[in-house]
Amino acid sequence: MTDRSPVSLSEDEIAAVRSWVLHEDPHLLILNKPAGLSSQGGRIKAHTLDDLLWAFMRSNGKRPELVHRLDRDTSGVILAAKTKPAAGFLGKALQMRRFRKTYLALVSAAPEPRAGTIDVPLVRQEIGRESYMRVCAFDAPGAQGSQSRYRTLSASEDGALVELEPLTGRMHQLRVHMAHIGRPLVGDPRYGGALTFAGRAAPRLMLHAAKLTFPHPEGGDLTVEAPLPADFEALRQAAEL
Repeated sequence: MTDRSPVSLSEDEIAAVRSWVLHEDPHLLILNKPAGLSSQGGRIKAHTLDDLLWAFMRSNGKRPELVHRLDRDTSGVILAAKTKPAAGFLGKALQMRRFRKTYLALVSAAPEPRAGTIDVPLVRQEIGRESYMRVCAFDAPGAQGSQSRYRTLSASEDGALVELEPLTGRMHQLRVHMAHIGRPLVGDPRYGGALTFAGRAAPRLMLHAAKLTFPHPEGGDLTVEAPLPADFEALRQAAEL
């Protein structure tokens, strides 16, 4: 755990982050991150989720540490460790691919076939101050093996609701993989996604971390789910999905 100085939070910020708690026990803290909030430091000077974890500072001056990250515009389940042993245990479990992450996303049309596995390497590319991922040959310099599963849950004339499962943990992996099969995520212009859906504006990247299953430090597996946020639910209903 780090020994950085506590960040000063307003009462509203403390109340907000506490309202996002999905599960808490002596070892870990699981939150339902809203879209638009960076997990950790970026160029934006606003508080990040990392900063907001000071709302859970313990008597020894330590606070929970994020175990993994979500993109700023992705909502949903995110896990933090409350103790150093828990952080070590969960970090190792993540490394050993013992985490099962399930996402929900909106796309403009059902994939063909409607379910499958995408197994294409990705490489990181810096363009100006932005980082992108792109599909590459397996032997390209910097290539990272990347696998994702997808499954169409429902489809209509307006689009489809898909369930996505990253089998590896590359940056922007699900976004790039879905764009690769011609079904970029709604609200993701960086990778070719539409900015409207079912006749409405897409306010953001329509990607939600809906469920996380992982080994608990005390034994057994824990599964935590996060309900769909209002903006995602509104588009889903508009498309009758």
